[in-house]
Amino acid sequence: QVQLVESGGGLVQAGDSLTLSCAASGRTFSLYTVAWFRRAPGEERQFVAAINYIRTYHADSVKGRFTISRDNAKNTVYLQMNSLKPEDTAVYYCAAAKGNAVPVTDNGRYDYWGQGTQVTVSS
Repeated sequence: QVQLVESGGGLVQAGDSLTLSCAASGRTFSLYTVAWFRRAPGEERQFVAAINYIRTYHADSVKGRFTISRDNAKNTVYLQMNSLKPEDTAVYYCAAAKGNAVPVTDNGRYDYWGQGTQVTVSS
């Protein structure tokens, strides 16, 4: 069983930066694919970024602005968000799947989810 806890959300202005953290329990977390999804009000959950033990993935809408990374020693995955836009406003969720989840964009591939952290970007 893996438990995920997100942190780092908040209210910022357009152009600002935020770093989200996803802290996980479990001794083999380094073998998990971990992703960030987001859900804006009235919209479906949307893939943002993912990382496994081979590479990283970023949605086109955030490429060049967001960066996913992980620190396996701390069992933590980060989402560095730069140049934030009002359309980035959403609840951001961390998700994990054991092994190499394919495709990483499919939220059905993930077995564990955090409670979410709110990110609000004002114009």
